[in-house]
Amino acid sequence: MSSKTTVGSKEYVTLLGKEKERMVLARIDTGATKSSIDSDIAADLGWGPVIRTKMVRSAGGSAARGIVMGRIRIADRTFKVYFTVADRKHMKYSVLIGRNILKRDFLVDVSRKLR
Repeated sequence: MSSKTTVGSKEYVTLLGKEKERMVLARIDTGATKSSIDSDIAADLGWGPVIRTKMVRSAGGSAARGIVMGRIRIADRTFKVYFTVADRKHMKYSVLIGRNILKRDFLVDVSRKLR
């Protein structure tokens, strides 16, 4: 029996703020080193302050992004992890789950359907 938690390429996750929480559909991205969150959602949840900035490469080029600590629940498991903050309003998913979360014993099954 595997101790890994299986997730699909898209998963509903719960973002836990200081006084509220928010469920969103997130993209699971094994190619992303760090997870990313839309700046407005991070602000609404009270995530911050920005701990540091980091140069991040994406399809749109390289840019400096702030990094915040946030709490997330994915597949009934809760973690406190770092997220890069970006304007993701023009993107289909406001949250991207990267390897910094997936390395915590998650297995990605792209054939898995949303439930």
